[in-house]
Amino acid sequence: MRIELNEIKHLPNLISLFRLFLIIPFTFLFRIISTNGSIRYYIVILCLIAFLSDLLDGLIARKTNKITELGKIIDPIADKILVGVIALNLFFIHQIPTYYLIIVLLRDILIFIGGIFITRKIGKVLPSNILGKITVLSIGLFILINVVQINPESHFYKIFIYISIMLCVISLAGYILRAVELLRWNKNGTIQHN
Repeated sequence: MRIELNEIKHLPNLISLFRLFLIIPFTFLFRIISTNGSIRYYIVILCLIAFLSDLLDGLIARKTNKITELGKIIDPIADKILVGVIALNLFFIHQIPTYYLIIVLLRDILIFIGGIFITRKIGKVLPSNILGKITVLSIGLFILINVVQINPESHFYKIFIYISIMLCVISLAGYILRAVELLRWNKNGTIQHN
């Protein structure tokens, strides 16, 4: 596996970096959210920008054939860090339950550590899959539900939190199964190394 640092200049990777830097305005807005309720609208707009940037970087990478090893690292890291920061900020203002924060952070930490282990073993970066993307989308929607302060006792809220938790568990299991399969292929010599 070769990671070229000059790949950072490719547009999809720059978009992923942009998403990572959204941490700064998100953190600032959450710090002042108690002083002005309308701040929540700006947070929703930032969430939509982050979501669109996630769609855009993947689309551009595929259309322009700029899928790089560096991009396979930056894109999921940007997603995980941004989601983690937003979830932590919501937790600090008592907007999401402790158990939900633990599930989201634990999933991301395990996938990150597992990704490093797999990359060292097989010499390739394990790219995100559709189940992982759907899970991140479910977490993002649940975050939006909390930002706009949907009643936690409502059926709508409960359905979303259960779906999001279920997807977190299923996607983690999916990553583990995929990793085990790749390790088996690597052991049998069916994975080509760069």
